[in-house]
Amino acid sequence: MVSAYVFDAYGTLFDVHAAIARHRAAAGPDADRFSDIWRTKQLEYTWTLTLAGQYADFWTLTERALDFAFARVPSVDRGLRPQLLEAYRTLDAFPDARAALAALKARGLRLAILSNGTPSMLSAAVEAAGMAGYLDAVLSVDAVRQYKPRPEVYELVTNAFALERSNVGFVSSNRWDVMGAASFGFQTYWVNRLAVPDEYGDFAPLRRIGDLTALSAA
Repeated sequence: MVSAYVFDAYGTLFDVHAAIARHRAAAGPDADRFSDIWRTKQLEYTWTLTLAGQYADFWTLTERALDFAFARVPSVDRGLRPQLLEAYRTLDAFPDARAALAALKARGLRLAILSNGTPSMLSAAVEAAGMAGYLDAVLSVDAVRQYKPRPEVYELVTNAFALERSNVGFVSSNRWDVMGAASFGFQTYWVNRLAVPDEYGDFAPLRRIGDLTALSAA
């Protein structure tokens, strides 16, 4: 019995490529490649620092990853840096996000975000998307100074809600995040928007869904 649904933020509720999309014309023909590098390095930094027993907050890593993307894709004007960072603070929510949260909230379920993002990043994104009224908690890895998929991160949820692991439904579009949550003992939902192959067969999600609207039937 799932009594609380917990959502990853970046890539699940918020479109991580929305920042470059707002400035696509100025970024030029390499915009998509640039955005992919920015996202890939951002995540890579979280994993490598955590493995090394180090920590820098997610905003710092977002800036570092952006600077790396500029170095790798010099066709994109560095003058866009402040605009891209500002856009990242208020990323567009996916079109199905608010409706899914509203439907689950109407069923009396508790809802939360569990994210690598800093509290200020998450507050800005949640407010811009008009989601604050649906959420009972917004949890950041800053509290434990480690990144997903460390089990200490997922434990933030069970501590906040005083729930058994099996009573939590965890929703993410990031398969590695779903793996970590499944390993921890959550009931997991993989939002596979792009129909990519599964990478972690030993940690299968409870359900594979194409978008967040499918949660209303969960």
